[in-house]
Amino acid sequence: MTNQRHNAAPLGYVLALVIILMMVAAGLSLVFLKDEPLAVSRKYEPAGVMGTQCKIVPVVRANQQDVMEEAAREAEAVVRRVELLMSRHIEASEISRFNAARAGESVELSKETLTVLRAARDAHGQTAGAFDVTIRPIIELWKRCASDERVPTAQELAAARQRSYWDLIRLEDHSAGKLSDTASVDLGGIAKGYAVDMALAVLREKGCVGGLVDIGGDIACFGERVGGGKWRIPVQDPFQPQRQDAWIAELRIDEGAVCTSGNYARYTVIGGKRYSHIIDPHTGWPVDAVPSVTVYAHAAMTADFWATALSVLGPAGLKLLPEDAGIEAMMIVGVQGDYTIHKTDGFDALLAETPATATAEGDS
Repeated sequence: MTNQRHNAAPLGYVLALVIILMMVAAGLSLVFLKDEPLAVSRKYEPAGVMGTQCKIVPVVRANQQDVMEEAAREAEAVVRRVELLMSRHIEASEISRFNAARAGESVELSKETLTVLRAARDAHGQTAGAFDVTIRPIIELWKRCASDERVPTAQELAAARQRSYWDLIRLEDHSAGKLSDTASVDLGGIAKGYAVDMALAVLREKGCVGGLVDIGGDIACFGERVGGGKWRIPVQDPFQPQRQDAWIAELRIDEGAVCTSGNYARYTVIGGKRYSHIIDPHTGWPVDAVPSVTVYAHAAMTADFWATALSVLGPAGLKLLPEDAGIEAMMIVGVQGDYTIHKTDGFDALLAETPATATAEGDS
């Protein structure tokens, strides 16, 4: 009997303690929900944006559904405005008007278009000419030749190169002009990144506590993610592009931008051979040695043009990345079954798991 009374007392004490703890926990949860409502989000996928897929994910508090709707709507509007201003596929765009202008004619441009043009000109210098938006005549030459099922001749490529380069273009405070009728630009390698940055800025301004914008693989994010933890950004395996679940790596970041360029996403087939859409401005030929480049930067526009430039430069280009700018990169060099992954020293800190075939920059 003594032993039974001795065992019953602690059991009652434990039950009482459990009940108290449950009440305290419930009370704390109610306070938490009252002062800091849970984060919620919704994925918006506007169609027909910049010729690719678009995803806008605003994150707000549970009692801010109206903020989420408005933020998504205005972010989409910003992206569509960038396209209307800078797409070469839209005849009335500012870039199309500039490309069609005659030498000596001043073409008035918006602040947005001039911002991207100046950034593109600076990128040309930073990348030793590997990123060059003035190669539009070369891009058009490849398209015409593809229609004829042939590759351009060396003479054709040289002539196309001479038709347009930065020395033939003048950027003014509110306008731009050309020294040659043939000078023209294609902002496809930088305008998407700019649009991502502008859309993400809208989510911040509207009071979202977090958000993500993805336009054709140019991604930027900030703040809270529903479910907690860092934003998870997969990197497509370039050798299995048909499988969206085939990843070569996964990044986990608090905020910033990640852009991936590769010869697997867009290409032209001539005579049964695939040619990448990324062209080396120095040779006029598509580049194929680097199937995939992923760049992390604070801004998507920066990550965008560096991803293109490094596709041209290869591993040697990693040394051109500006120091203390927070830019990290990873590139895959080679072919399926025989490739190497080259990375900047700081890229490992962004990875959920280090790829087994990775080579740190400086060790290769």
